[in-house]
Amino acid sequence: MKGITEWLASIGLSEYAQRFADNAIDLSVIRDLTEQDLKDLGVLLGHRRKILRAITELPAAPAPTETATELVARDEPERRHLTVMICDLVGSTALSARLDPEDMNAVMDAYHAACARITRTYDGFLAEFRGDGILAYFGYPRAHEDDAERTVRAGLEIIATVAQLETRAGEPLAVRIGIASGLVVVGDLSREDALREGAVVGETPNLAARLQDLAEPGTIVVAASTRRLLGDLFRLRDLGRHEVKGIAEPVAAWAVEGVSASESRFEAVRTAGLTEISSAARTSSIFCWSANASPGRAKGRSC
Repeated sequence: MKGITEWLASIGLSEYAQRFADNAIDLSVIRDLTEQDLKDLGVLLGHRRKILRAITELPAAPAPTETATELVARDEPERRHLTVMICDLVGSTALSARLDPEDMNAVMDAYHAACARITRTYDGFLAEFRGDGILAYFGYPRAHEDDAERTVRAGLEIIATVAQLETRAGEPLAVRIGIASGLVVVGDLSREDALREGAVVGETPNLAARLQDLAEPGTIVVAASTRRLLGDLFRLRDLGRHEVKGIAEPVAAWAVEGVSASESRFEAVRTAGLTEISSAARTSSIFCWSANASPGRAKGRSC
């Protein structure tokens, strides 16, 4: 990959090369830059917009542990369990009718840059921009045991960050987010750079899109497939079952109302799988262990 000097030259902003070098900014950290960072560097407003737009168009950087063999292998379609997030900017049509095209473009740049930065922070794969929306995968190209949790946390951060963006819209922005998890086939399906757009075959992206349609401004709606993976990590409100286009059976949906007050992630996930009986047994076991302990010595017996 080209260096930071060549990259800046490619977007017509080579005058900032020395400034970036003086601040140890290279392509390994370029995706983490915010508009405030660029402002602090003394980058002009128009140039900040241009840089942020160019950042969103950078190809996803491979993980440091990945090898050339692994990257070549990904050219073949593969079955993956993904959590898919679709995020849509609320009221974009009305905004575009009210704002000057350049002002609207600046709004979209700021929105896209925020979504891209946050998605990558949680190790998600930004598959594509869909006009006023984004499509992101969690679990590809790298899978994590907590991909569903990462997706929801990314969604909550996107909602909060977008609402605080200072743009020429003159009013707070809001997004709607739909999230679903499931088995898909992902890869270079068309042999024509489809991987660059994150080509995915399966019901999961379609379900995420339908759930996004159900979401109120500033909220996340998750599918039953995702809800099962979250345990008690988040406060969820049951929205019931809904008939949605393209899916034969009514789908269950939950609105995310925030992070739960669970003492730890481990305990939240663990207690989600306990039945009332096993929970009672666990409580009884703890009591017996405590009752039989002596000072300075841990002692227990089966009850």
